[in-house]
Amino acid sequence: MNEHSQAAIRIALVGIGEISRSQHIPAIAQSTGWQLAATVSRSTAVAGVDNFNTIESLLDARPDIAVVSLCVPPAPRFEMARAAISRGRHVMLEKPPGATLSECTILRGLAADAGITLFASWHSRAAAMVDESRAWLAGKTVSSFAITWKEDVRRWHPGQKWIWEPGGLGVFDPGINALSILTRILPESVRVTDALLEFPGNRQTPIAASLQLAAASGARGVAIFDWRQQGEQIWEITVDTDAGQLQLAEGGATVTINGELQIAPRETSTLAGEYPRLYQRMHQLVTSGASECDLSPLALVADAFMVGSRKPVTAFEF
Repeated sequence: MNEHSQAAIRIALVGIGEISRSQHIPAIAQSTGWQLAATVSRSTAVAGVDNFNTIESLLDARPDIAVVSLCVPPAPRFEMARAAISRGRHVMLEKPPGATLSECTILRGLAADAGITLFASWHSRAAAMVDESRAWLAGKTVSSFAITWKEDVRRWHPGQKWIWEPGGLGVFDPGINALSILTRILPESVRVTDALLEFPGNRQTPIAASLQLAAASGARGVAIFDWRQQGEQIWEITVDTDAGQLQLAEGGATVTINGELQIAPRETSTLAGEYPRLYQRMHQLVTSGASECDLSPLALVADAFMVGSRKPVTAFEF
């Protein structure tokens, strides 16, 4: 790992799975603002870094660690975050920030009362062209919008059972990435008016979903999520406005405005920069004593489950 300056903030990663190894650990390693000081995992560890079996044992043994980043599945995250906040540690939450809206709202209140930074991170909002899209759409009148988010679950979540259990979100695990971008770039809020959720007969979460959406102004939108995509993986958002059309593709890495491809700066031209930008933002929040906990993407998923019709489909097998 890189050498860290004396001003680097000590951080612990809780949950050392695929997302930690592929994204969180490299992002921390390349930053001079962070030092990976410990991990929490019952099954694996990071070479040269102290590991603990539980977050409680970490909090007891390492008062020098100021920040914990929770990379475990959503279901157990609330108790871990509450424990960290109660011990005066700042908390970064992998998306989605929790299993339910109510628990996320409670955490937000606890952090505010304690003067602790709470960061509900949405990694897709840190894609290269999301902020440029937000800037272009600002002040424009939206007439319609559409999301197409189709990928192969066996490719991206091989053998992962938790995503099919209650709280695992199913196809909304990637779908919430699209909703996080949409709620970031649109100049107005949106709601779900109707939904169709397709559930495999042997699973507790949907494998596909189609949402009908409406913006505050009345502009209509649709979102199509499908985990059965073969071949090309599709992560696209289109927004039609009074000034033309914006098309985000590759999960926010590229954008075309009125048929013209916009080129990102070289250092932010790929999705590889998402997590470094998240950790840069967390550093800013901690050092300024602020929090950032936008729950609007999770609220839209909750809306879909509330108003959606359920359709049984073919059983899913790994």
